Amino acid sequence: MKKKILAIALIGAMAASLAACGGNSSENSSASGTSDSSSSSEASSVSESSSSSSEASSESADSSSAEESDMQYVIDKGTLVVGITNFEPMDYQDADGNWIGFDADLATAFAESLGVEVQFQEIDWNSKILELDGKTIDCVWNGMTLTDEVLNSMETTNAYCNNAQVVIVKSDVADQYQDVESLADLNFAVEAGSAGADAAAENGFSYTEVQNQAAALMEIAAGTSDAAIIDSLMAAAMIGEGTSYEDLTYTVSLTSEEYGVGFRKGSDLAQELNTFFENAYADGTMQSVAETYGVQAALIEQ
Repeated sequence: MKKKILAIALIGAMAASLAACGGNSSENSSASGTSDSSSSSEASSVSESSSSSSEASSESADSSSAEESDMQYVIDKGTLVVGITNFEPMDYQDADGNWIGFDADLATAFAESLGVEVQFQEIDWNSKILELDGKTIDCVWNGMTLTDEVLNSMETTNAYCNNAQVVIVKSDVADQYQDVESLADLNFAVEAGSAGADAAAENGFSYTEVQNQAAALMEIAAGTSDAAIIDSLMAAAMIGEGTSYEDLTYTVSLTSEEYGVGFRKGSDLAQELNTFFENAYADGTMQSVAETYGVQAALIEQ
């Protein structure tokens, strides 16, 4: 009997103990559940954030890579759009309307080396940087002087031709204008946004801006301007005996400068074209094309 009573007492004590432990376990479990849920939620949030950040980083890297590879952009669309003006002997049209010239021929050959078609697009020279950045053209390849503005706004190639800004006047008065001081009272025609316009401004000349250098020559022929400032290479090709402007000549050189080709800032096409120039100079292609258009004396060794 005593053993039975003792057993009953032990069972009661164990039941009470289990009840107490059960209550604490439930409370702890509840608290632990809240903590685990919060921790799980935070971990999930961190994981999602990390995943999102990783995806964003990946997308950013892809986008950056795409933006950096201007060459791939041109290859993917299948055309190299070259911004030009009518500028003999660098870019001008033949009797059939095809663009030819020292720059045009080399641009065509460069496009072929990339496996794409060349497309020439006439531009307002004063808007060349906007055209380039807006991707309406892929490069500016038109006897472009490597000015500070160009170097700061574009990715440029090495210089490939020497040039100068020269004063153009009628032949019958040329002997009166043989130095800078004698030019002070003349009214000049210059291409807007050109090195010629810069030269006029730097020398304090009175000048009118026109669409291109060809138009500047027309201004003198029409008598609406006394003189023009244009590139020496263009002057050699377009004025004097055997040209449409036989009564014009050039006198004073105002600057000494170099030509380069411009691409969008950061473009990998600039270095690709430098390599093309080096190879074309080494195998004689550049010299041959230069001789075709009479610019061999201005060619810079690559």
